Amino acid sequence: MFPALETELKQEVLPDPYEDFMYRHLQYYGYFKAQRRSLPNSATHHHVWKNNPQYLLNGSLGERDDLTQDTLQRKLPWPTCLSSVVHRQIEAVRRGISCPSRPENSGSFMDSLMLSSPLLRSRQLLYDELDEVNPRLREPQELFAFFSTRGPLQPPRWPIECEVIKESIHHIEWVPSLPEYFYQPTGNEKVPEIVGEEKGTVVYQLDSVPTEASYFTSSRVGGKRGIIKEPAVTLQGPEDNTLLFESRFESGNLQKAVRVDTYEYELTLRTDLYTNKHTQWFYFRVQNTRKDTTYRFTIVNLLKPKSLYTIGMKPLMYSQSDANTHNIGWRREGNEIKYYKNNMDDGQQPFYCLTWTIRFPHDQDTCFFAHFYPYTYTDLQCYLLSVANNPIQSQFCKLRSLCRSLAGNTVYLLTITNPSETPQEAAAKKAVVLSARVHPGESNGSWIMKGFLDFILSNSPDAQLLRDIFVFKVVPMLNPDGVIVGNYRCSLAGRDLNRHYKTLLKKSFPCIWHTRNMIKRLLEEREVLLYCDFHGHSRKNNIFLYGCNNNNRKYWLHERVFPLMLSKNAPDKVST
Repeated sequence: MFPALETELKQEVLPDPYEDFMYRHLQYYGYFKAQRRSLPNSATHHHVWKNNPQYLLNGSLGERDDLTQDTLQRKLPWPTCLSSVVHRQIEAVRRGISCPSRPENSGSFMDSLMLSSPLLRSRQLLYDELDEVNPRLREPQELFAFFSTRGPLQPPRWPIECEVIKESIHHIEWVPSLPEYFYQPTGNEKVPEIVGEEKGTVVYQLDSVPTEASYFTSSRVGGKRGIIKEPAVTLQGPEDNTLLFESRFESGNLQKAVRVDTYEYELTLRTDLYTNKHTQWFYFRVQNTRKDTTYRFTIVNLLKPKSLYTIGMKPLMYSQSDANTHNIGWRREGNEIKYYKNNMDDGQQPFYCLTWTIRFPHDQDTCFFAHFYPYTYTDLQCYLLSVANNPIQSQFCKLRSLCRSLAGNTVYLLTITNPSETPQEAAAKKAVVLSARVHPGESNGSWIMKGFLDFILSNSPDAQLLRDIFVFKVVPMLNPDGVIVGNYRCSLAGRDLNRHYKTLLKKSFPCIWHTRNMIKRLLEEREVLLYCDFHGHSRKNNIFLYGCNNNNRKYWLHERVFPLMLSKNAPDKVST
C-alpha cells in the first residue's frame, strides 16, 4: 500500500476537528442545528476546504480567521507533519490515481484513509447538488435518524416462548360525538356461577405461556420459532356459531376461553409473563359473530377487589365492519355489567369476576374488546415516524435511543425545545421531564402523552412560548416489552418497574436505570423544574395527581404548585 503514509500516521496522533465541534455543539441538550458561523461559509473558504485536505477547521468555534496556509501553520500544531512523498500519495488518492506498485489496494486504502485520517475532508459534511454552497453537518447515526420513509419500522421483539400471529392489527382513531355515560346498575344484574372447563368446552387456549417458575432468556422478532398453532376450535360449517378468539398480537393477553352455553363464555386472562399475578388489563379479538343475539362474557381471574366496573364503567368494543363502512372506532358498550368475587376459592389469593352482555352490530364481524383504548409499541413508532419526517417539528424535536429493553426493543427519548440564539440563553433554560407506560396495562397514560406531544409540537403560541422557555425531555414508553406482550404491570424481569427506581441492576432494569441516569446528567446541566409520570388508575375517576412530600418545611408546598395550576386552568377536569 503506502508504507510512508502509514508510518507517519501511526507516529502522529491527530485531533479530530469534527469530534471537537460535535462535542461542543451537542453538550447542551441533544438537539441538532448547524450554525453557519461555526463552519467556513464563504465560497473562498469552501474552495480552500475542498481542495486542500491538509487544512482543518479552526479549533475555536465561531471565529472567522482567514484560512491561509501561513495562518493555519501558525495556529495548528500539525500543518507540515507529512512529507512531500506522503502529500503526493494523498493527492493521488484524492484524484483516484492508483498506486503503480499496488493498484489493487488503492481503493481499499482510500476508504480506510477517509475513515481514519482527520486530514482529509470529513465525511460528516454534506453539500448540495452543485457542491458550491455552505457545507452542513450530517446528523450522527444512531442518535436521531432512527426512521426512514424508505424503510419499515423496527418490528417488536418478543420472548422466544410467545407465539405471535403474522396478521397486522390496526385500529382507526375516532372520537364519539356524544359523551359515553356509565352503565347505571339496577341491582338485578345476573351473577353467573363459574363452571369452568369441566362442564364447558375450551374453544381457545394458549399452552406456551411463561409462568413464575420460568424467567426471560432471549427474544426475537416474531416470537416463537416454527409453525403457529391454531388455539381456536375449527368451525364445523356455516351454521356453527362458536366464537373464534385470538390474542396473540401486540398487547393482547387472553389465555383461555370456555364456552359454557350457546352464547356464554368464561374468559381467563394471562398473568404478567414470568409471574402468577397482575390481571386487570384485557385485549382480545372475536370473530364469527351473530347480529341481534345477546352474548355474555365473564372474566374469571381478576385480582383487584375494587374496580370502576363496580360503578358502571363499560368495556370497550371495536367493530371492524363499523370502522370500514362508517369510520366508527372504539366505543364503550355493554349491559348487565357486574364486578364480583369469584365463588371458586382455591385457598390462595381470591379472584374477582367481571361479567357483561353485548349485542354485536353485524353478522360475521371481527370485533375486539379491551379494558382501555389500546396504544401499542407500533402505534408509538408510527407517531414518532411522523414527527421525524415532519420538516417543521423535526427542527425542535430530536429523537434518540435512551437504551434497549431486556428484549432489545428501543426505549425512545425526545428532546423538545426551540433553538436558542446564544449558548448562554440555551444554558439558562430549565428542564421538564415527562414519561409514561411504566405500567404497560395503563394505556390511558400513552393517550395523555400523545395529547401532550400533539400540543407541544404544534404551532400554538403557548406551545412556542413553552419551547422557548423550557427543555422537555420525554420518555413516551418506559416499558415497551410489557406493552408488547400485554402485561398489566411488570417488565420481562417479572417486576413492577415503578418500584425499582433506586435499583443498581442496570442489566435487569435497563429502562429505569437509564431514565434515572439521564435525569442525573440533566440535573448536572440545568435545573429540573418538574418530573411528571403519566399513569392510569383502575379505581379512581377523572384526572388527579400524586406527589412527593418534602421533609424540608421550606419547600413543602412546592409539590402542590403544579396541581394547583392545573386545577385553575382546567377546573372542569382537575380538582384539588
